[in-house]
Amino acid sequence: MKQTSAKKRGSRIIGAFIILLIILFFTVLFISRESQEFSPTSLTKILLSSLQIIFLLLLLILALLLGRNLIKLQIERRRKVAGSHFKTKLVFFFTALSFIPTLLLFLFASDLISRNIESWFQTPLDKILEDTQNVADGFYRNSEEITYHYAQVLSRTIKRQNLVAPENRVALREYIRDKLSEYRLDEIGIFLEDEELFTYLNPALPLQDYQDLKKNIVKRAQLGELLRSIEPLGNGEMIRRGVSFSLPGIGNILVATGKFLAQNYAQRIANITAYVDRYGQLKVQKVPVKNTYLMMLAIITLLIVFAATWIGFHLAKGITVPIEKLDKATREVSRGNLAVRVEDSATDELGTLIESFNQMINDLKESQGHIALKTSELEDRKEYIETILNNIQTGVITLDAAGLVTTINPSARDMLVLSGRDIVGLSYRDVLGDPKYAEIVKTIEWGLKNRYRLSDKEVRISANGQSTTVALALSPLRTPANEFAGVIVVLDDLTQLIKAQRIAAWKEIAQRVAHEIKNPLTPIQLSAERIIKNLQKREERSSEVIQEGARTIIQETRTIKSLVDEFSTFARMPSVRLQPADLHAIVGQVVALFEGIFEEIRFETLLASDLATPLQLDPEQMKRALINLIDNAIEAMNKKGTVRIATAFDKSEQMVRIEVSDTGPGISSEDLGKLFMPHFSTKKKGSGLGLAIVSQIVSEHNGTIGVENIKPNGAKFTIRIPA
Repeated sequence: MKQTSAKKRGSRIIGAFIILLIILFFTVLFISRESQEFSPTSLTKILLSSLQIIFLLLLLILALLLGRNLIKLQIERRRKVAGSHFKTKLVFFFTALSFIPTLLLFLFASDLISRNIESWFQTPLDKILEDTQNVADGFYRNSEEITYHYAQVLSRTIKRQNLVAPENRVALREYIRDKLSEYRLDEIGIFLEDEELFTYLNPALPLQDYQDLKKNIVKRAQLGELLRSIEPLGNGEMIRRGVSFSLPGIGNILVATGKFLAQNYAQRIANITAYVDRYGQLKVQKVPVKNTYLMMLAIITLLIVFAATWIGFHLAKGITVPIEKLDKATREVSRGNLAVRVEDSATDELGTLIESFNQMINDLKESQGHIALKTSELEDRKEYIETILNNIQTGVITLDAAGLVTTINPSARDMLVLSGRDIVGLSYRDVLGDPKYAEIVKTIEWGLKNRYRLSDKEVRISANGQSTTVALALSPLRTPANEFAGVIVVLDDLTQLIKAQRIAAWKEIAQRVAHEIKNPLTPIQLSAERIIKNLQKREERSSEVIQEGARTIIQETRTIKSLVDEFSTFARMPSVRLQPADLHAIVGQVVALFEGIFEEIRFETLLASDLATPLQLDPEQMKRALINLIDNAIEAMNKKGTVRIATAFDKSEQMVRIEVSDTGPGISSEDLGKLFMPHFSTKKKGSGLGLAIVSQIVSEHNGTIGVENIKPNGAKFTIRIPA
């Protein structure tokens, strides 16, 4: 602290001394300009001596200061102090920027001063004085000639037009007034004999000093003498010339004109003579004067170079010191020390930078604590999620956009019989390369290619002599920027559930089939008993009874055969063949089949305009599914109401939605979960296979079908298939 205070005190003393010398320099200049008490020779000697002393002192001080700072700068460069190279560049830049042009300016100005001073003292003053006098005389002579010329012009006009006659004197006044301004004269006077008729003057003249033309001059002019006079007027002179002529019957007329000269040129010539005398005295001091100016120029040049260099040092210090502090603080931060702060008094952009750096360190410190907390939370959450994934019965596999396995839980390993293998980082094709996974591989490939969501696709896997049925679902992974990042594969083991559903379904099917078969068996039994009785009695109507009974037996047998055929058809449904097809065209064809058949049925179609076409469909199977849904809707409304078919496109999930709704009574809540089961029907004569067939067709299109009641009345079937 003491050393810093001593440095500041020394710098202030040197700065004050330099300022004192500069003030002394300008004081000498001021005295040299304003003082008239010294003779030129003594003044020049004093001035030159003072300037030489000031110049030497400034040169010595500035050389010491600059040398000291340059040595310190060199030491800092050797020690590799932060910012020393930048400081060196900045100092040399400012020094060169000021020194080079200033030196050139000094050389040019000194040469110019020398040349001008030499030219000043080489001028022929006698010739200048003579020429000046000639110029003044010529100016007077020219003014007299102009004045005399206009007097002649006026006299000729007045004589020719006889304007002096009493009857024309008003016109004479107008004429003289106009010509006063036109000829730029300052005075025009008309005299008849000794009498002054009138005189017009320029209003700008100093009228308080104006004197009329003397009568003796007028008399001499009337007698034929040339009128010529120069008289003082105010701070100038009035040049007068006149022309006299005679008119018969009127008398002698004198036209006098005057021109005012605003300054006294004789006084000017006297002043010029005085200047020439003074110049003669100064000619003796030509060399001292030149040296004085050169010394003044050298001092100013030295001050400019020093100021620029000092500014360079000051700016470099103001920049590099904060940078050095920032460098040290940055090194501390890189070592993990976030408690560091940069203290500096800078208030400019560097101050803002330091403040921002300190704020950044505080933010980093807070962020570090926040990140540690969040990291702990994320670790806990990750552990919690891993615990859930490791213990849930659902299998979960995640794949990246390239199809590489990123995670897999134990349930998925067990379902796919992949235990004991490290498959993370491998391609799903390599992991599921066995032919038994062909359906899963095909579905995953479809999901990665189309990047759509897929729900509950049933897949069978045969392994170790056992068959496992799993529900496969795909969900695309997307980044916050909505970029595709992979898929999530979800597997649910449906084997036991399907067994239980099948047992329950077959129980209900068995009951319904038994009921359906029992109905025709009763008339068959009764008909057979009647035939036997008639054969025993051998009545006359026996043949008719036998024929009627046989027909009944045949009819009911056909009913049983039809029921068996429907089950056989459901079991032998053809596989779906996907191909590009126009969904809206299929809807139009299906609606056209029903239009005009039912008088009290109205069809409404609402087709999406943004639907991507064509879609991958089996046209015949899709047409069969829609016919089944529309036929059920018509039956539900008892052939009276409105059937509405609508399509829509979900861009976020890339799914196409087909809706078939009616205005019927709707579906009871008990039957909603059974509609798609084989042989379940709410119709009296229905086989219960229509909606089961529709569900199978939609499933083979990788889609889903659902049903819901709508308000105020009616039901709506919704099919969702990939776009």
